[in-house]
Amino acid sequence: MNLFLFLIQVVIISLSGVLAPGPVMASTIAHGTKSRHAGFFISLGHSAIELPLLAAIALGIGYIFEYPAAKTSIGLIGGAYLLWMGWGMFKELKNYHETKSSLNSSSPFMTGLVLSATNPYFLLWWATVGLNMAKDAATLGYLAIVLFAIVHSLCDMTWLELISFTSYKGTKLLNEKNQKYILVFCAAAIIFFGLYFIIKSVVS
Repeated sequence: MNLFLFLIQVVIISLSGVLAPGPVMASTIAHGTKSRHAGFFISLGHSAIELPLLAAIALGIGYIFEYPAAKTSIGLIGGAYLLWMGWGMFKELKNYHETKSSLNSSSPFMTGLVLSATNPYFLLWWATVGLNMAKDAATLGYLAIVLFAIVHSLCDMTWLELISFTSYKGTKLLNEKNQKYILVFCAAAIIFFGLYFIIKSVVS
């Protein structure tokens, strides 16, 4: 496989991952109600976990994430964090203006960082699909590894920025009642994924 075909593969596979609904997307929509560029900063937090992880996998230590104990611990911690985050959003919705202030005071960068670090399926993706792509990149040389990281990060950044921009523009056209519905949906989605992570960690 030449470098061009490899990068095409990276774009297709990366988009298939980032387009899937999950806690990062739900959080991006929620933050986007107040900040049009929240997706950019969430993607930076995501990359702060992802790029060192890619480097570690390229160095051959990706197998660590395949251990059952690692999967269980990550799932439980990640699930608990998502439950805390979603429940906090629900509690704050009793006063919508406080909720908007809370979203402003919280950091999209930290949201992206923590949600990525505690998402067992993100780590599992890198231990499987990401590992295989990293191996392919290694056979093409160091330039391919660097381009792999750049292209993959740009796919994440472009999509999340589009999501937050759309959410921001949408709330400018919606009344306050419908804005609340958007935040309720995001909070419910985050709690759902938190429960899902915990249950899968316990029963797997």
